[in-house]
Amino acid sequence: MSLAGKIALVTGASKGIGKSIIEKLSAEGASVVINYSRDAAPADELVKKLGADRSFAIKADVSSVSESQRLVSETVARFGKIDILVLNAGVMPNKDLAGTTEEDFDRTFGVNVKGPYFIAQACTQFLQGAAAPHIPDGGRIIFFSTTLTAASTVTPTYLLYIATKGAIEQMTRALAKDLGKRNITVNVISPGPTGTDLFYNGKPEAVVKMIAGFNPMNRIGTPEEIAKVVSFLAGPESAWVNGQNLRVNGGMA
Repeated sequence: MSLAGKIALVTGASKGIGKSIIEKLSAEGASVVINYSRDAAPADELVKKLGADRSFAIKADVSSVSESQRLVSETVARFGKIDILVLNAGVMPNKDLAGTTEEDFDRTFGVNVKGPYFIAQACTQFLQGAAAPHIPDGGRIIFFSTTLTAASTVTPTYLLYIATKGAIEQMTRALAKDLGKRNITVNVISPGPTGTDLFYNGKPEAVVKMIAGFNPMNRIGTPEEIAKVVSFLAGPESAWVNGQNLRVNGGMA
């Protein structure tokens, strides 16, 4: 229970990797806020499973600055602070240069970059009338990128997606310098292929085996393996890990 008494806000948290993160942080003692964008049912099921006294679901579109600010303010209204901010929400369009529209560009950068940027701002700035920022000294901010920013197997259709994740990796480097003076660590996790429902959807078994073959361990990672690394970065043992990109991919890249 290394996270007992801590409050964790996780975006994109009702399914897949986000759900596993919520379950792991809750198991370590944290109270958790489950952000989702559309379907309330999975989030409500998580609250029912974990208990309404230590979990709370909030619908918010993180591509909107006003919605992001509301997400933060409702979390603080419920739990009083945010010790751990996990910015997991993201979209992954398959768009090469020729196939990208302005709408595609704005939506992808809105969810993957603008959302994390302004949620982090809302959590860390000194707001008028507030005694302190919502993330107290010693807090944790964890961004999400992808191993595809470093993998030689990347294809042209990942152009728009990895452009956003490259921005996240640079945000991590700079923000770690800014917030380190308050002992707030800022790191980014870059998963490899991970066995979520979204990953498997529409992929024939032969394609899954081919992707697994890119890994020296010859398998796909699990959401639980990603969640364990989040738990480490969120806990006291990671106090000297700051500004780092942890590629959780089994050696794929």
